[in-house]
Amino acid sequence: MKKGAVDFLTKPFDDQDLLDAIHKAIEQDKSTKQEQSEISEIQKCVDSLTSREREVFALIVTGMLNKQVAYTLKVSEKTVKVHRARVMQKMHAKSLAHLVRMADKVGIEK
Repeated sequence: MKKGAVDFLTKPFDDQDLLDAIHKAIEQDKSTKQEQSEISEIQKCVDSLTSREREVFALIVTGMLNKQVAYTLKVSEKTVKVHRARVMQKMHAKSLAHLVRMADKVGIEK
């Protein structure tokens, strides 16, 4: 029934109810735009990664250890450490947990 409406007011309605619905809609719009902006920024960072860094990124957000990633990609553990450091730097991630949250927001599969 709403089809995208923020709220539904039945007649007769109080002026305050209308104002409250308008404020609620404005706050939801701000929140949505902020979320979309954040996702866009994260996606720009992901786009700056090389294909190998993306592979490492996708594997480390699953919780794999460097050794496991190295075995999966058939490279040395030191190589994985280098790629992982570059991923953290390019993604501006403060921690692995922060990196995982970013991966969730842009839909990187785990």
